[in-house]
Amino acid sequence: MGISKHTTDKVKDRMDIEEVISDYVPLKRKGQNLWACCPFHGEKTPSFSVSPAKQIYKCFGCGKAGDPIQFVMDIEGLGFQEAVRHLAGKYGIEVEEEEAQTPEQEQAQSERESLLIALGFARDFFVKNLETAEGRSIGLSYFKERGFGPEIIQKFDLGYALDGWDNLLNAAKKAGFQEDILLKAGLILEKDGDPSRRYDRFRNRVTFTIHNISGKPIAFGARILTKDKNQPKYINSPETPVYHKSDVLYGMFQAKKSIREKDNCFLVEGYTDVISMHLSGIENVVASSGTSLTEGQIKLIKRFTDQVTVLYDGDAAGIKASLRGIDLLLEGGLIVKAVVFPDGEDPDSYSRKVGSQAFQDYLAANAKDFIGFKINLYRDEYERDPIRKAEVIREVVQSIAKIPDPIIRSVYSKEAASLLDIEEGIIYAEVNKILLKVQRDYHRKSEEVAQQEAAVEDLLSVEQEGFSVSEALQIQERELIRLLLNYGLKELDGESLNLCQYLLAETEDLTIHHPLYAKILDLFRQNLVNGQVVDSDYFLTLGDVEIRNEVIDLITPRREASVHWTDKFQIFIPKEEDDLTLTSYKSILRHKRKFVLKMMDEALQKIKNAHSEQYTDEQITELQEIYMGLKQVHIQIDRELGIVIG
Repeated sequence: MGISKHTTDKVKDRMDIEEVISDYVPLKRKGQNLWACCPFHGEKTPSFSVSPAKQIYKCFGCGKAGDPIQFVMDIEGLGFQEAVRHLAGKYGIEVEEEEAQTPEQEQAQSERESLLIALGFARDFFVKNLETAEGRSIGLSYFKERGFGPEIIQKFDLGYALDGWDNLLNAAKKAGFQEDILLKAGLILEKDGDPSRRYDRFRNRVTFTIHNISGKPIAFGARILTKDKNQPKYINSPETPVYHKSDVLYGMFQAKKSIREKDNCFLVEGYTDVISMHLSGIENVVASSGTSLTEGQIKLIKRFTDQVTVLYDGDAAGIKASLRGIDLLLEGGLIVKAVVFPDGEDPDSYSRKVGSQAFQDYLAANAKDFIGFKINLYRDEYERDPIRKAEVIREVVQSIAKIPDPIIRSVYSKEAASLLDIEEGIIYAEVNKILLKVQRDYHRKSEEVAQQEAAVEDLLSVEQEGFSVSEALQIQERELIRLLLNYGLKELDGESLNLCQYLLAETEDLTIHHPLYAKILDLFRQNLVNGQVVDSDYFLTLGDVEIRNEVIDLITPRREASVHWTDKFQIFIPKEEDDLTLTSYKSILRHKRKFVLKMMDEALQKIKNAHSEQYTDEQITELQEIYMGLKQVHIQIDRELGIVIG
């Protein structure tokens, strides 16, 4: 079934980009736009801009851009229709389905949606297997031993993969699924690259469904119950277009509401740890599924809370090996605490051993901030060895320096000095050394970027060494399109036409060399011929993704002057829209200047190659006259623009 156009239109009319994005990241207003650290890539300085007026977002760091539907598609890993369903649910809009489609048509909608449908089918298949004789005797009995009742089994979509080579494969084919989709979803394997030798990936194992943030099945983990040394204890789905392990945390779908309410996220290692804690009444818990913590997973936690409590098994060697995860959490701006269970215990075993209330009491009583936790972990070592103490101090300082908040950094520095019995000044000095080096590196990179941007902006008026004439012309073409998109409907002072009509008339005889800008300009002309003057909204509704992304980039300002200049200090900063007649006139002159420069360059190259091309004296004289004529036009434009040539 597909979503009707009527439903999609209702969602587009109702959705508000500020409401949608603020569900995932905190937004702060700066000028007319809202800003945040981008949820799609790691950064410390906000470069993610949201325009409520234009209903678009744009990240100047990674380039992600779009409308609210595109944002949900990107952040949730959904297809277009699934994103529309998600927003319809958010705004209480009833979803109208189009006429029923055949399985073949559904599969053809898109590969991404087909993968999600196939994974949903596999989830249902594994869950239903618990009702079979084999599933009851093996899978269900294992869950019962763990204390997992029907409610928790349903909550986490626990299931069982039957013992056999092709149970899922045959059931899925019978239901109309193509084998290639099952292969791409990681549900089946292919031996020696032979399509005729395909078989189930998961066999004779209990299954744990891995969901995306919206609750859609995207992968599976499976545990073997027999003691077979030739088989790994766990096998997991491979990376697929809908499953990127480094961006997923097991149990986040079930935990996100509780994490927001409790303003804390418990981080454990395995599937059963998560489920056992739910049984103990603790729902704000997720698992890294036995892998090292990644930046993507940290960003996922930070969407719901700034506080995380890491739960460690009672194994000192294992804890020390995983301490890098704490540093990553600190660097991600999270407040970190840690709890260590008694030797030989993990969250699953300990919660079943002591019961729900005692387990909750233990967590509350033993949660320590990361400084105390890290120092206590090495206490026995450094008390016997002064050199080891110096190494521990350096390790602690390295961790403190990763904290972005200066106040929290200061508090931890003081605590570390007290616990390590060392002067505060030494801790502060060492932390500042690290921060100074980081800042120097950052400023050096920022200066390089700023110099590149400045060089590009200067090309709007004069050529810069290192840029070709063609590159300079392309930049001016971009500026022309930017003005059309932002101010095309504005009327020019003292003129009976708007900016769009003026610019299109003045550039009628000029060739636009950049193919994308030429395409956009041609759409402007086509609409004007039909009596319509379009603006950026027209291009944002087109199905052309390349045009839409370029338009978003052109209409989203990278920086704005603070309102305090005017409101507080009465300093009025001129804006380009204050005098669009002059702005558009100078833009046309600059564009023509670059165009003339390109023609001069072409003429000069022909003159230089006159001997090799065997031009006659008359042809050479004609080229020289063309060049000098263009030079005179160039000089006249320079005078009009106020450009002084030495």
